Amino acid sequence: MYVVCVTSCPVGIAHTFMAAASLEKAGKAMGLEVKVETQGATGIENEITAADLARADAAIIASDVAIKKNARFDPIPTLNVGVSEAVKNAKAVFVELLEAMK
Repeated sequence: MYVVCVTSCPVGIAHTFMAAASLEKAGKAMGLEVKVETQGATGIENEITAADLARADAAIIASDVAIKKNARFDPIPTLNVGVSEAVKNAKAVFVELLEAMK
């Protein structure tokens, strides 16, 4: 399963990147292929491409602010969570996503 993620926090520094690292680690541990785009203080990094979206089975948006280019996720099953939830318990976020897709 291929899951694309976006992380973003109000300041765009620490929590954005902590959430990205947590989601990548938890996803890999669960046997998932994960790509995480960060929308931090320096802008968009590791941007999700059209090809990524075409093959994505689902998306996770871990953010406490409005993300840029949100409409691109409309056709994909998407779970929205707060950035702190992704930092503290990324595995539970993936479990919630998988349960919602059943």
